[in-house]
Formats: sequence, C-alpha cells, structure tokens
Amino acid sequence: MTTDYRNPKIAESMKVMGFVQRFGVGLQIADKELGRNGNPPLEFQFEPTYVQVTIRKRI
Repeated sequence: MTTDYRNPKIAESMKVMGFVQRFGVGLQIADKELGRNGNPPLEFQFEPTYVQVTIRKRI
C-alpha cells in the first residue's frame, strides 16, 4: 500500500485527537478485520487530490 498521499498535518491532528493510534497502520488493520469478517479485500484508487476506498460486503 502507498501512504504518500497522507497530509502529515492532518494525520498528526488526528493522532493528537485520538482518532488514530499509530501512523501507517489504519488501512492494514481495517483490511485485516474485514477479512476476518469474511469481506473481500479493500479496493483502493489513488488520485492526486483524493483516495477512494471501496468496502464490499461479504457474499
């Protein structure tokens, strides 16, 4: 996974406010937990101004 898209100021603010525990692990944790739930892997689309993540329901 690529994490170059992250805005470091927003990421730091989210960490200070308690929305994230560690940098660079949130997507991996979400993907792992969804897999444990039987969901397909996350799908990512990285663009210059946004990142789109698609979460599919389990079949």
